[in-house]
This record gives sequence, structure tokens and C-alpha cells, in this order.
Amino acid sequence: MRTYVWCLPTRLFHGMLVVLVLLALLTSESDAWLDWHAAIGYGVGMLVIFRIVWGFVGSKHALFSSWPFSIKEAISFGRCILHTQKAYASHNPAASLVMYSIIVTLLLLSITGILAYGVQEGKGVLGFLNLTLSTDMELFVEAHEIFSSLLLLFVGMHISGVLIDTFLHPEHRTLRSIIDGYKHLEAESVRLTLLQKCVAAVGLSAVLLTVIFAATTQSKLTKSIYSQVDYEKEHPLFAEECASCHMLYPPRLLPRKSWQLLMSNLKHHFGDDASLETEEEKAITAYLLKYAAESSTQESSVYILKSFPKKDIIAITETPYWKKRHKEIPPPIFKSEKILSRANCKACHGDVEKGLIEDIKIKIPES
Repeated sequence: MRTYVWCLPTRLFHGMLVVLVLLALLTSESDAWLDWHAAIGYGVGMLVIFRIVWGFVGSKHALFSSWPFSIKEAISFGRCILHTQKAYASHNPAASLVMYSIIVTLLLLSITGILAYGVQEGKGVLGFLNLTLSTDMELFVEAHEIFSSLLLLFVGMHISGVLIDTFLHPEHRTLRSIIDGYKHLEAESVRLTLLQKCVAAVGLSAVLLTVIFAATTQSKLTKSIYSQVDYEKEHPLFAEECASCHMLYPPRLLPRKSWQLLMSNLKHHFGDDASLETEEEKAITAYLLKYAAESSTQESSVYILKSFPKKDIIAITETPYWKKRHKEIPPPIFKSEKILSRANCKACHGDVEKGLIEDIKIKIPES
């Protein structure tokens, strides 16, 4: 008997989830795509919320009540999988547990992603948490990565289950039912009510609109809590003197001790004599100490402090964090005409002289 098991909204959910998860994996490979990754993550979160709602108000075989939730049944099913002839209109006991696991993991993955985006980057709806939880940013990132790994595990189990069922019982059309919704078995075909159609239309549209809105606008979903600093207005003396020989380095890129060491020996400033009048030196030193890394909750400042060794360092490029972040860049890049020196941060970080180092704005010139 040909039975319509998976309605269009359920199949659209499945297809959209596959596409969004694949895009999320691809955009996680580069920091330059972080905002796109976040936009897709919001979409995944919205899609999971829709599926949870659909699990209570959707078509018969998509309801959670139709999924056997029993570890004992799942184990029993697994033991008899080669011999059982029973067909399930919805998910079998083992598949049901995997599907519950995927939904819960996706929800936690979305939540930890929004938290990591807010706490580490100072961006998105939880960007304000960066101001109070910045020292724990690694915790949120690691949690997000753990749930990402768990998702891949459960997805692998899901795909394996579908392939095994298709191989053992090709007559059920398990794999093909994902495309057209039909299985060959004795069961009631589904038919959507007007309310279900409305819920599906609103829910799935909201997912698409969320992704588009987050990806194409500077909205609350991706906006940073940080803004550019006009050093020329904020401290003209610092901007004039420090930028006269080299690029302007934001004070937050070194701790107070490093700035004190650097300013106490301006006569031998990286091979040059950068001596200042006493009052000028005091004024600039005070400004550097006030806005040093200890005063900032931005990602680079926090990691510079955490990785800072006990020895004295006055060059940003000598800090462990800088070396770790730049270790994969080929040495010839730093010697190219567009960069010339490892100390020329603005060659790749366009906003660094405005106090910002944003992942999405990193542009490394070709050697």
C-alpha cells in the first residue's frame, strides 16, 4: 500500500536543515565568514524551534507522540533488525532516539553558538555579555565545538540507519520517502489542516527571513557592541606622536607592564630615539596605562593577557597570542611590498588604527 507519510512541511524542514548545517560547516572554516556563520546559526535555531512546535501540532507521523521513546525498545529493535518485518510509518525505536538527540543537540548548538558569538566577539543579541563574561569566552567556544561534534556523530548514525533500512527493506522506500513523502506500508496517509498549513508557512518563512535579515543587514543579530575609536579626537598627543613614525597601535593590545617598559626607554625605541618632553611622556603613558589590555574585554585583548608570559615583552608581534594567530601565514607574505613588516598590522586589519580587529574584515594581501 502506498501511504503518504511525510508531508511537504516536514520534508522542507529536512531539506532546509541539511542545507543550513552544510553551510554552517563550510562557514566555520574561516573567521572571515563569521557573520555569515552566525546568520546561518540563527536560521538553524529558528528551524529547530519550528520543528519542536511541529512536533506537537504537525501532521500525524511528524508528531513526537508517534516516535517511540524507549531505550529498551531501541536495543530490542537493534538486536532483531536483520529479522524484523515490522514497518514503521514514522521512525523506528532506534531512529526515534537518534532524532530526539539531533533536535536537542541542534538546540544546544544554536544556544552555545549565540553565547559564544556574544561573549567572545561582542556581537549579536547576547553581545552585552562580553562585558561581564569575557574572561570565560573559551568555555562557550569549547561548548559550541563539543555540540558540533555530537551533531556530526548523531547525523552519521541517522544516515547509517536510513541506508541500512533501505538495504534491508527496499520495499518500504525509506530513503525515497524523504523526497516524495511516500512509503509502501499499511498506515494512514497524512493530510494537513488549514491551521497546520498556516503554522508551516509562518514557521518556515520566518527561518528564511531570519537568515536573510541577519546576513544582509547590520541588525541586532550581528551588530557589535564596539565602535571605532577616533584617537585623534580622544587623545591628539598620543595620535600625533605615536603615528609619526609607525602605525597607531591601540593601547589594548599590550598589558600595562609592557607599556611602562616601552615608555620608560624611548631613547632606544626599536632602534630609534623617540624621546619626548617629560610632560608629553607622562601624558601618553597615562593614556596607554588607562586603556591597556587589562581595561578591555575585546577578544584579542583577553587572549593576549591570558597567553602573556612572565618575561618582559614590548612588541605585540612577540606575544604568544599574536604568534599563534599568525603561525599559518607564510613568511613571504610579511615581506611582500604590501606589508613589508610583521608590525604593519593595518596591512591586513583595516580598522586596527580605529581600535578594532574584526575577524570578518581581515584581508591578507597576496605575496
